[in-house]
Amino acid sequence: MKKFHWFKQISNDGTKLKRRLSLGEYKRAVSWSKYLVSSGAEIKGEEEEEWSADMSQLLIGNKFASGRHSRIYRGVYKQRDVAIKLVSQPEEDGDLAALLEKQFTSEVALLFRLCHPNIITFVGACKKPPVFCIITEYLAGGSLRKYLHQQEPYSLPLNLVLKLALDIAHGMLYLHSQGILHRDLKSENLLLGEDMCVKVADFGISCLESQCGSAKGFTGTYRWMAPEMIKEKHHTRKVDVYSFGIVFWELLTALTPFDNMTPEQAAFAVCQKNARPPLPSTCPVAFRRLINRCWSSNPNRRPHFEEIVDNLENFAASLEQDPEFLISHTPSNDHTLPRWLPKCIAVKN
Repeated sequence: MKKFHWFKQISNDGTKLKRRLSLGEYKRAVSWSKYLVSSGAEIKGEEEEEWSADMSQLLIGNKFASGRHSRIYRGVYKQRDVAIKLVSQPEEDGDLAALLEKQFTSEVALLFRLCHPNIITFVGACKKPPVFCIITEYLAGGSLRKYLHQQEPYSLPLNLVLKLALDIAHGMLYLHSQGILHRDLKSENLLLGEDMCVKVADFGISCLESQCGSAKGFTGTYRWMAPEMIKEKHHTRKVDVYSFGIVFWELLTALTPFDNMTPEQAAFAVCQKNARPPLPSTCPVAFRRLINRCWSSNPNRRPHFEEIVDNLENFAASLEQDPEFLISHTPSNDHTLPRWLPKCIAVKN
């Protein structure tokens, strides 16, 4: 680890920093960690939540990523490598400060209840304005987006594409089984472990499906966003299926969707012209049909993740029996792959 330091969150005159950051401090601060309000001792007390971290056990190191209103640092918590997401509240924008606090509370509440091999593991959190802190496991592989952009276009082998897509689908199936919509599924929010295991991360704008209303005022990412969300209409779990279709396209191409457009132009093209990123001519028919269903403009025509996982697992089983399966297979009109197909292939061989 490089240059890890203890950060005693006490100002020079011995008083705690309870105020929010000014806009200038918000933008200029080399590290927001010094604004965490804590005496350095364990902060969990009678009024703290179960997820409260013992800040005396946290070492904060170098920043390795930034979001719109967050910074992510490498760190160590109780001798475990962790990623530390810091979210600060700017003093001049009360509405933004309130929104960030609401998103923090929601993200921690959701992460605290989740446990799955394809979901980022929650470690702890600290809610001490003006900076909020979320601690999760650290994944050395970085984001899927970073990994894909290090590859040549159209260069991932189909078996790896299938493996990564299946990891993502398993994670999303679990989320939906818990009644949770991610709402910002994209390659940047998918992290890779050392064994190329994909984990879904960043639940800052996720919600329980029972509590999700319209998308009015929603701040997602246009290139991956379902048309009904762009139009600020009522949405369901099918918005995640749409985003999965775009991510699947990324796996096949290692490119950024709509990279010749601004985000706003991409949103207009998706909604008004029913535009989608062009699938490569080498895309297997089985993948092509599944992706086209996932990013259908009609949410009711998109499959649920149960069906997506079922299809991908059948593809994987068939590919293990026949290395040419994805190249030669044409799906039936009912969109599903019969479970007996791998056995038939085995008999045929």
